[in-house]
Amino acid sequence: MEDLRIGAVGLGLRKNLHLAAHRPGKGSVVSALCDVDPATLKQQSSRYEGAYLTEDYRDLLERDDLDAIILATPDDTHERMAIDCLRAGKAVYLEKPMHITVEGCDNILRAAHETGTRLYVGHNMRHMGVVRLMRDIIQKGVIGEPKTVWVRHFVSYGGDYYFKDWHADRRNTTGLLLQKAAHDLDVIHWLAGGYTSRVNAMGDLMVYGDLPRREPGTPRPDGWLHEFDWPPTARRDLNHVVDVEDVSVMNMRLDNGVIAAYQQCHFAPDYFRNYTVIGTEGRLENFGDSPGDHVKVWNSGPTAYRSEADITYRVPEADGGHGGADPGIIGEFCRFVRDGGVTDTSPVAARMSVAAGYMATLSLRDGGMPYDVPALDPELVAYFDRGQR
Repeated sequence: MEDLRIGAVGLGLRKNLHLAAHRPGKGSVVSALCDVDPATLKQQSSRYEGAYLTEDYRDLLERDDLDAIILATPDDTHERMAIDCLRAGKAVYLEKPMHITVEGCDNILRAAHETGTRLYVGHNMRHMGVVRLMRDIIQKGVIGEPKTVWVRHFVSYGGDYYFKDWHADRRNTTGLLLQKAAHDLDVIHWLAGGYTSRVNAMGDLMVYGDLPRREPGTPRPDGWLHEFDWPPTARRDLNHVVDVEDVSVMNMRLDNGVIAAYQQCHFAPDYFRNYTVIGTEGRLENFGDSPGDHVKVWNSGPTAYRSEADITYRVPEADGGHGGADPGIIGEFCRFVRDGGVTDTSPVAARMSVAAGYMATLSLRDGGMPYDVPALDPELVAYFDRGQR
């Protein structure tokens, strides 16, 4: 089997995706690199012997020696870059979230449909062991039919990861209820078997709005991803624009009647995602999301609260970033580029998670007013449900 030849665009925080795709002689090779920062480009090139280097992604579009392009660039660039790649006939891996607006997502989907070029959106949590385990438990009927899903997301590093760079500026992200929550909203949809149809939300910029910021054009401090400040009010050197919320809560009604809730806080002391799914015959909850952690089920009630579950499942061991999700999702992408067909991830699902987060952000900034999520063109839904055939 000849290696797929892949162009890697954006060599920053998600560079592990490109490394997972670089498997010379084993199915795929990264043969071209692109980043707007020449220093980053030079530094990363040592990992990809002989790769073509450029600071402009458009240089990759006319190359006959590329089968696909992985776009791991800031969210607001996705629409323009993805559409250009699709129109050039290059299969696209688009890192989450798909875009920062519903309109941008729909434009990307239409471009893929019109050109017939394959589009893959990397909502990698669908390949995390804990998420696949929870979905398997639900699919087997262990807790009956899901009726409500609650997610709490504590982001201990939020003040560093999200408020010291472009994520803090709503022009680049719309807001963290979209940018950060896109993964979790997609998981809620996947576990519950439906898409959000109506939302309302509340939130605020409670801690990071008044802390010292860098001047425009000033680089991020050295060690910004490795040396963390505590308590949150001690953080310095924030992005020169900070206008996204650092705490938010969101309520959802799904199109199948399921009620869901999502909460996010960027000044918590610990990093943790907690999922609770309650069905007609039991409750499921995760205790950690790393290999060796557990998912517990209570399904023999009614009783008083008890810490010992009726069934305990162990999150499976996995190799690679994000609990094995990165190599898993890149493997699925490469198979999709070769063969097409239905995948565990879905461009429609990716659009629907963005749409839920986008409309919730509008609600949050409108005093909690409920908003309906715009429906997607049925023709596009059918096309992507067929595996883009």
